[in-house]
Amino acid sequence: ALGTLQVPGWVRGSSPAVLSRLRDAAVVRPGFLSAAEEETLSRELEPELRRRRYEYDHWDAAIHGFRETEKSRWSEASRAILQRVQAAAFSPGQTLLSPVHVLDLEPRGYIKPHVDSIKFCGATIAGLSLLSPSVMRLVHTQEPGEWLELLLEPGSLYVLR
Repeated sequence: ALGTLQVPGWVRGSSPAVLSRLRDAAVVRPGFLSAAEEETLSRELEPELRRRRYEYDHWDAAIHGFRETEKSRWSEASRAILQRVQAAAFSPGQTLLSPVHVLDLEPRGYIKPHVDSIKFCGATIAGLSLLSPSVMRLVHTQEPGEWLELLLEPGSLYVLR
């Protein structure tokens, strides 16, 4: 359902070979959310996140300067947005993990190099970038010179398979 996005600049790689090999494994869809949809999600998440302090020690030391929560109950408007994400990012019948994981990084917060566990994250990771632009850098664990960067503007969807 997602297909490969042929927009130069949203995905960069260490070489043309890396880009070619991973073109279907890492996809960015800029402008997936409208400004109103981004506001809907942000407005619904903010009260819950506001109750949490930014943390500097994560259980696996992978994140610094973050607030996070898991959310399974959403407003009707947000459910409609998340159903669009599901349709765009996951194959029909693919088992999805619930609830939705929400991560907010403070301006100087960051995610350290790590490998996500399929047990906790599933075989596909889909995310929405909200409020500010960011760069997601993926580096090969055995070949650190091989990397991929996803340039995420607010409202973009990224999918990692």
